[in-house]
Amino acid sequence: MNRASRKPWWAVLGWALACLLWLVTPVQAQQAKEVAVPTLSKRVTDLTSTLDASQQAALETKLAALEQRKGAQVAVLIVPTTGPDTIEQFATRVFDTWKLGRQKVDDGILFVVAKNDHTLRFEVGYGLEGAVPDAMAARIIREQVVPHFKRDDYAAGIEAGVDSLTKLIDGEPLPAAVASAGRDSGSSGFEWGDLLDVGLFLLVLLIAAPPILGALVAGVAAGIMSGSLLMGGIAAVIVGGLSFLLGVTGLKKALVSRGGRGGRGGGGFGGGGGRSGGGGASGRW
Repeated sequence: MNRASRKPWWAVLGWALACLLWLVTPVQAQQAKEVAVPTLSKRVTDLTSTLDASQQAALETKLAALEQRKGAQVAVLIVPTTGPDTIEQFATRVFDTWKLGRQKVDDGILFVVAKNDHTLRFEVGYGLEGAVPDAMAARIIREQVVPHFKRDDYAAGIEAGVDSLTKLIDGEPLPAAVASAGRDSGSSGFEWGDLLDVGLFLLVLLIAAPPILGALVAGVAAGIMSGSLLMGGIAAVIVGGLSFLLGVTGLKKALVSRGGRGGRGGGGFGGGGGRSGGGGASGRW
């Protein structure tokens, strides 16, 4: 009777494996849901379509003017959720990836909103912890931002937060802003990169010119020796043309490799190498 009621070994093993999978699956699912850090290409990144185009443009203009005036970088990020991370953990990951603020000045601030989680945070760079201490950051969130968020007026809340941060940053003595801070706005002024492009082109011409001239001379000589200037000319054109194409190809590769320098693909906004010390404040609504 006991032997008949005994389960076969494979049934016991299957039951054990099922229990193990039940225990492990939630952990794996949680890890798989980690929210990826979006690519930084502009000062306002809205992954929830909360802000309309005019609201985003107004914020972009304010933040660009702040950077041109003071050198500090403030970026706004709106995500649906931070996933398994707390708002603090997610903000740290984003700041470490984006590197807001100037290198060795660390004058960057990340204003991140997790809309579905009803959480937000100011992540403040080392260099602005004096201008925006934790207590002040918490007060701005509590008094300037959250009241608007509770009324679902996210644009007004974000604008109020940005305005308050801007006022504090304007009152902080920071190293002078570099004049090229507005490059991402489509400036067509002279840049050292333009001079490098000209230099590369001239270098290619210097490299390609001798083979072309040599091909022409060799073609003419061959034509004289063979008694056919036409065939010599054709040979010169073919060899010279190939030399020129090789030179142009080399120039194109050099320019393409330059196109991605500095992490500002196509002239977009990018971090300056700043760091965060974990300062700032978080809030809920």
